Amino acid sequence: MMTKKIRQFKKRFKDGYVVGPFSKTSDPAFVEIMGHAGCDFVILDLEHGPNSVQTVQGLIRAAQVADIFPIVRVKEKPTSTIGEVLDIGAGGIHVPQITDAKTAEDVMQQAKFAPDGMRGVCRFVRAADYSSKDRFEYFREANEAVVVLGLEGTEALENVDEIMAVEGIDIIFVGPYDLSQSLGITGQIDDPLVAEEMKKIIDKGVRKGIAVGTFVETTESAIKWRDLGVKYLCYSVDVGVFHDVFREIVHQIRSAG
Repeated sequence: MMTKKIRQFKKRFKDGYVVGPFSKTSDPAFVEIMGHAGCDFVILDLEHGPNSVQTVQGLIRAAQVADIFPIVRVKEKPTSTIGEVLDIGAGGIHVPQITDAKTAEDVMQQAKFAPDGMRGVCRFVRAADYSSKDRFEYFREANEAVVVLGLEGTEALENVDEIMAVEGIDIIFVGPYDLSQSLGITGQIDDPLVAEEMKKIIDKGVRKGIAVGTFVETTESAIKWRDLGVKYLCYSVDVGVFHDVFREIVHQIRSAG
């Protein structure tokens, strides 16, 4: 079932674009709500959130129930966490701090079974239906999981061509804040220079068949980047959205006297 969802998700962002939030919640209800609200995906955040591999397993189940694609952002550069989250059923991984081709290649080694990589082999895991799935079918289909690489810092931008040349990458994610910092205009994410550099990365992705993603905080920003060719639109963070909505509600009530 997940293989079918992976293929559908890939087709969706290759043919158009997808929208979804980063999530720091530990409550599966929030993940289900995102699915029912129409989000295409959710990034379950282990890098900057309180969850563990064990708790994320329940959130992945919630995502599957509500038909929202579960991607897990792991804590740091390639670690055993990549295999662990794929074992529990993540449809994709989002790996931060990719700076060069060697780091990207290391991700592929840990995300893919042979012959595409050397991921630790175990079929007694949730992703293989606890061994009830044919082992060879599982090993083959598991290699279709979505791989998102997060480029951060000037070194990554300098090496973007070499990184994109690594086989198996589905999405290159470039955060506007990281990009602005690398350009010497930290935090000025609406500066034309940021859009210019992002467009260069988008164009390179198009030529190599790799989608480009970014982080947005407003619908206006999402539409702007979508129209510039971004296909993986990461809209804010669930806790931030929750905060903003209630802040606006309280402000409207109190300002009404």
